Amino acid sequence: MVQRTRAGMPATDDPLAGTATPAADLSAPVGRRAGERAARVLVIDDHSTVAEAVAMAIDSQADLDCVGTAASIAEGRRLAAALAPDVILIDVELPDGDGIDAVPELRRDNPRARVLVLTGHTDMGVLARAASAGVSGFLPKESGIHEVLRAVRVARDGGMIVNNATLSGVLDRIAAGTQRVAASASAGDLFTPRELDVLRGLATGSDPQSIARTLGMSVNTCRGHVKSILGKLDAHSQLEAVVIALRRGLLPELLGA
Repeated sequence: MVQRTRAGMPATDDPLAGTATPAADLSAPVGRRAGERAARVLVIDDHSTVAEAVAMAIDSQADLDCVGTAASIAEGRRLAAALAPDVILIDVELPDGDGIDAVPELRRDNPRARVLVLTGHTDMGVLARAASAGVSGFLPKESGIHEVLRAVRVARDGGMIVNNATLSGVLDRIAAGTQRVAASASAGDLFTPRELDVLRGLATGSDPQSIARTLGMSVNTCRGHVKSILGKLDAHSQLEAVVIALRRGLLPELLGA
């Protein structure tokens, strides 16, 4: 378990620890707006080389800050409670359990945090289980540094990290296990027509920029609709919103209704 400082050095008394210098061109740093703090990221992975490489890449960015790394679920929960991360990267296979099973506890302890699952799995059952646990998306373990940094930023902003084909498979799997019951409120009662259009766009894997172009609205307007949808569904991410809407029967087209 390593708690890190903003400079990227492990918070340790060992003078030889963390002395490696990250490559300057891992990804172009993104500046912060005045008064905006760096997003705090926690990495939970028992492969120390992977965890340290990801941590160093994150710390090379002006708008991101790796506040700690942990090699187990128990260590990750302790650090998450102490450090209040904005984004948590967690491996599926950890020494003391299944990373997906730990997601509800991490989210309960850190309601504001978005969780990304690091996985080598392509099995839709595994991914559907992760989506149902409330993750913001899935990040293949073979992803390059650029993809990792982009995923962290998208998760930080509430976006979903999943390609269209995978999203379709995941939603089909969840829909197959969802009991067909009448929704307590219709989608039309809960959402405005425009919000419902945006939600349907999210369910196809489109991002707010693409949805805005399709619907002929500004990106800011679309993001406002997304924020409203998340609030009405008490969801922390776009993927979680789609899963909740699906289970409540608010997207009957995905249930074959």
